[in-house]
Amino acid sequence: MSELLWQKPGVRVEAEIQKFLAGDDVLLDREFFLYDIEASRAHAQGLHRIGIIDDAEVDGLTRELAALADDTRAGRFVLDERYEDGHSAIEARLTERLGDAGRRIHTGRSRNDQVLVATRLWLRDRLDALAELCQRCARISLDRAQAEQSLPMPGYTHLQRAVVSSCGMWWAGWAEAFIDNAARARDTRAWVDANPLGTAAGYGVNLPLDRDGATQALGFGRLQVSATYAQLSRGKFELAAVEALGSALLDLRRLAWDLSLFTSAEFGFVSLPSQYTTGSSIMPNKRNPDVIELMRASYASVAAARCEIEQLLSLPSGYHRDLQFSKGAIVHGFTRGLAALALLPDLMACLEWREAAMGAALEPSMYATDLAVDLAREGVPFREAYRRAADPQHWKAGDPAASLASRVSAGSGANLRLDALQARLAAMQPPAGTEASG
Repeated sequence: MSELLWQKPGVRVEAEIQKFLAGDDVLLDREFFLYDIEASRAHAQGLHRIGIIDDAEVDGLTRELAALADDTRAGRFVLDERYEDGHSAIEARLTERLGDAGRRIHTGRSRNDQVLVATRLWLRDRLDALAELCQRCARISLDRAQAEQSLPMPGYTHLQRAVVSSCGMWWAGWAEAFIDNAARARDTRAWVDANPLGTAAGYGVNLPLDRDGATQALGFGRLQVSATYAQLSRGKFELAAVEALGSALLDLRRLAWDLSLFTSAEFGFVSLPSQYTTGSSIMPNKRNPDVIELMRASYASVAAARCEIEQLLSLPSGYHRDLQFSKGAIVHGFTRGLAALALLPDLMACLEWREAAMGAALEPSMYATDLAVDLAREGVPFREAYRRAADPQHWKAGDPAASLASRVSAGSGANLRLDALQARLAAMQPPAGTEASG
């Protein structure tokens, strides 16, 4: 391992203890490495503006940081166990190439604000990806709701047949859900979009650091003003990002549950393309909806990340090493969560309804609610209308198209208000992030 940044003369470093301290940090830092390099470039230019490094030094640092980023993308440089973490690797590379100029890069900063700024940059890009995926899901859902608004399907409560519904209503529900999820992702991104660089270990430094300049250089929406709050916010902003992801994954889980039921032989409402199914290792007749089942399971990783971060935050103010574990939580949660969500738009676009099976499931009892409301409209007190409609002798096969056409309340069969949802979706701006550094 390269020399530790915090190594002091006469201090013995036990290999076993150091292994525990480092954990899998160096591997996790591969996720954040390019963002750390970008923040290092902004910091070097800021040091130059206040006279800590000269023209030749800032040129060399800028050049070598760009070369390190290029080498990392091309696989010529790999962050590995030679280094304690990504921060150490950057400084070691710069010192190797530039000597004293590389040793000056850490002036006025701490690994604390380095990890904060890299994590916020990383999360900005992940939240942009989340918002875009949710918008794609919403667009597909709205298109299909428009095309299939009059296609009847059973509506369920308590997993029991309840009323006549439509594919249009089913799709409109997911459309609005994912519009909300996209909005939450964008709101969370705006909240995360604050620059902690220059707060050092949480107490500032005795240098006139150009924090506003670094904020602009890194494309942050605002400065995180308080040096103390920069440390207090760690874990808190990661938790907010995971919760935004979790909001979308909860909807994905429920949608996947619907499809798990609808594709079963007992329902038979949906046909999936073969690429979304797998075979059994022993039963030749089986095609299993494994993709949907793993989509359904993916929320567990997000929930685990949320729980881990939340438990880490039982701390007093200031920095504590406990917070190192938040990196693994967000990397695992976002990696699995976004991977699952990325498969959903195409699945939504290509699933096929089995109209005959859905029609056959529309039994006479499912028109009882319509009957009760019709009687109430004629002046029968609703409780009396309810009792009459509950009597099976009044049940008879109905017309699903007429049932849907009569459902005129906002958001129901004959009045989906898709235009309002379209307007909300159209009003959303495209991702505001700068080009991804990682």
